[in-house]
Amino acid sequence: LIRPYRCSSCLFPCFLQEMEVQAPPGITVGYVVQNWHPFLPKFTIQDDMKQDVLKIFGPYCTFGCITDSDFEVKSLESPSTIGKISKQWSGVIKEMFTDGDHFGILFPMDLDVKTKAVMVGACFLIDFMFFEHSE
Repeated sequence: LIRPYRCSSCLFPCFLQEMEVQAPPGITVGYVVQNWHPFLPKFTIQDDMKQDVLKIFGPYCTFGCITDSDFEVKSLESPSTIGKISKQWSGVIKEMFTDGDHFGILFPMDLDVKTKAVMVGACFLIDFMFFEHSE
């Protein structure tokens, strides 16, 4: 995973997050690109030629108190949800006193293996952007 340092503020849409996913190291399999929106987390999954493959739409509220935070994965052709990346609620004690998180990724069985790898990269980017906070 290669992620250049970028500003994570929604006020600066010219410095949006982007991550390159490589497998094995040195061979690019795709990209995760943040799309600007003032309120909603939005991302595009791209192949190694930077062609759009899937879209990811996050919830308005990402801190998910007492519930999972689901990021819906949609195809480009239809508005139907084909998968999701979910930050799973671990309980009050674990959420308050530890830095551990549980994520789940659902995708179609017939999805290209390279696209699946990029979705795992998207999970890492989502975790970094919305659920990892330095104290």
